[in-house]
Amino acid sequence: MKRLLIALVLLVFSSFVIAAVNINTATKEQLDALPGIGPVKAQAIVDYRNANGPFKTPADIMKVKGIKEGEFAKIKDQIAVSGATSAAPAAPAKAEPAKTAPATAAPPPTPAPAATPAPAATPAPPAMSKADESKAVKEKAKEEKAKKAADAKAAKEKAKAEKAEKAEKARMAKEQSAKEKPTSEKDAKAAKDKSTKDKASADTTKDKDKATK
Repeated sequence: MKRLLIALVLLVFSSFVIAAVNINTATKEQLDALPGIGPVKAQAIVDYRNANGPFKTPADIMKVKGIKEGEFAKIKDQIAVSGATSAAPAAPAKAEPAKTAPATAAPPPTPAPAATPAPAATPAPPAMSKADESKAVKEKAKEEKAKKAADAKAAKEKAKAEKAEKAEKARMAKEQSAKEKPTSEKDAKAAKDKSTKDKASADTTKDKDKATK
């Protein structure tokens, strides 16, 4: 019990021991450990020190961007501009009672998916009876007969149309021939009259020649 009280007193005393940090030689990690500084301001202190030389007084740290009087008030008793930097002893972590994690109930097993039933086989069509077969044959023969009749009718109408077309062509040719025949006869008569006239004229000329002689 006595030892426990001595350890407790030493622990309380050690919590009041303040380490001195030389801001001219301290590393970024040592500056980062100061209250209210952090890694960004610690890097700013190092950059300012490299650019402007060592700090002359602890108050000069307020020349660093981001460090005001409030931050300086927190660390003024922990910083110096000379001497070696001594690290403060780390405060022992408070022992927390172990928390017994509640036992997690194992999740119920996932039921296996039900097997998908296989699709039922398509039943085969029932066999045709002899009466049905006979009826199907008759229907097929009837359809073929109707088709042949339709084809014959179409062929007959086509032949009729061709015959009418030929007759029309023959009639038109006959009419054309009838129109051309009078013209031919007229031309032949005119040619004959001309020939007779030419012959008479030749005879007259011949007679005149004889008379002159």
